[in-house]
Amino acid sequence: MKTLIAKALGAAALAAVLATPALAHRQWLLPSQTNFSGQDNWVTVDAAVSNDLFYFEHQPGNITNVKATAPDGADVAIENAAKGRFRNTFDVHLLQKGTYRIGSATTSVNGSYDLAGKTERLPRGTTPETLAKAIPAGATNVQTAESSNRNEIYVSVGAPDTAVFKPTGKGIELVPVTHPNDLVAGEAATFQFLLDGKPATDLKVTVIPGGIRYRDNLNQIDAKTGADGKVSVTYPTPGMYWINVSTPGGGREGGFGGPGGPGGPGAGAPPAEGAAPPAPRAPAGPPQRRASYITTVEVMAP
Repeated sequence: MKTLIAKALGAAALAAVLATPALAHRQWLLPSQTNFSGQDNWVTVDAAVSNDLFYFEHQPGNITNVKATAPDGADVAIENAAKGRFRNTFDVHLLQKGTYRIGSATTSVNGSYDLAGKTERLPRGTTPETLAKAIPAGATNVQTAESSNRNEIYVSVGAPDTAVFKPTGKGIELVPVTHPNDLVAGEAATFQFLLDGKPATDLKVTVIPGGIRYRDNLNQIDAKTGADGKVSVTYPTPGMYWINVSTPGGGREGGFGGPGGPGGPGAGAPPAEGAAPPAPRAPAGPPQRRASYITTVEVMAP
């Protein structure tokens, strides 16, 4: 009897595990609101990483690289920054009419190389500008991935405008067809995404409404960008939504293994004892490209 009970309990536990969605730590910025009126406004922004969207239960978000850009393109001070156990928070003073961009955009290079019989990792903080110096002479089997990560939100004072959406040509960027501060439940909204300045074709788009803690299902919306980088989403209910767009983590696109590059054909063995070390070699081509984009949007009631 005990054996049967144990088996039944084990089967029930396994079923519960299989029925539970996998937990995912998502980073996000959450503004106190996205649309303002009047002459003297402040927005408070929470930054965190969590399983349940917009709840503080895992770790604070990194705000070291967060910048705020005013509608006229000027930098705006990040004020009253405070670090907490599960979230960081800060304020931005909104003195101009139009749309502000608040967030961070970083590019880094991760990877490894072989040297003197050992595999070494690239130093933390390596960037495309410092990559050549980070790879020592004689290194072989160099494997790298360049990652551009953008996490940003938009808030508007008065009528939204689009000045802050001018593309930089780096990473994944949002170009509004529908303005992100003009979203209404039940109405289709279209965004265009660019990857390094060109339409981001066939990229996965994930949209999740907040309030995960209080429902059984994620209510996740899955979509893909078209050939023109555009994607259309109809938000079913009002509230805050988390949006993520990212490149696949799949195959290499050119990169350091090509002919003439470190680790490619002709790289050869380490120099013989007493021989002059070989000159450092420049990368043969761009490393594997990865990029992600995160934003939080507010959808209003009809």
